[in-house]
Amino acid sequence: MTKFDLSNKVALVTGGGKGIGKAIALGLAEAGAKVVICGRTKERLDETVEEIKGMGGEALAVQADITDNAQVERLVEISAEKFGSIDILVNNAARSFMRSLLEMREDGWDKVFNTNCKGTFLVSRAVAKIMIEKGGGRIINITSTAAERGGRLIGVYHASKAAVKMLTQCMAVEWAEYNINVNAVGPGLTRTDFSKPIWSNEKLSKSRIQNIPKGRIAEPDEIVGAVLFLASDAANFITGQTIYVDGGYLST
Repeated sequence: MTKFDLSNKVALVTGGGKGIGKAIALGLAEAGAKVVICGRTKERLDETVEEIKGMGGEALAVQADITDNAQVERLVEISAEKFGSIDILVNNAARSFMRSLLEMREDGWDKVFNTNCKGTFLVSRAVAKIMIEKGGGRIINITSTAAERGGRLIGVYHASKAAVKMLTQCMAVEWAEYNINVNAVGPGLTRTDFSKPIWSNEKLSKSRIQNIPKGRIAEPDEIVGAVLFLASDAANFITGQTIYVDGGYLST
């Protein structure tokens, strides 16, 4: 359907070199978008770019630290210069540490919140200025089911993702007048390197899976559909919302 066609659109994906971010970048390219991916590891970014080009798509890799505003401004400037504009932003980059709240160091807290919250804000603000000039756009933040429930060992991650959910709503309210839709996608436990400490641990994995009605964890490409929907014309009147892709986990 043409409503889901992203041809002639330009998308920027943070943390696009691996896991869910890579799956999203590939999905956007398959839907016709030109894709810019950023991250801290150039080799992984280049591999994703080559995969997109192998599909016949157009892509660009930009190494950047999204917690540094100067690098964010450079990232957005390079992206806009290369492809003319930015129509879709996916804030996917995130980090976490498996530490109890009593054991979490101050610098660990700062690293999680700086990437997950500050980085999302900095990139969104920079891209929104371009979107305002061109008459609108789509911003999609990748949050988590962790935003809705407490948990052990990654409490700081839970808190940061809850903050991203609220930031999504605030940006949606402020930027609606500029025709910028801001939404979020919240994956449940997904098989990526990021979550490997959980799903590779038999005891932890079993305890999580027993609370998922679908009876398994998600694969990265199963998160992509919700992102493509929110990026498409089919979601023109949706803003400030979070779609959870969790196999029913939050319904239990």
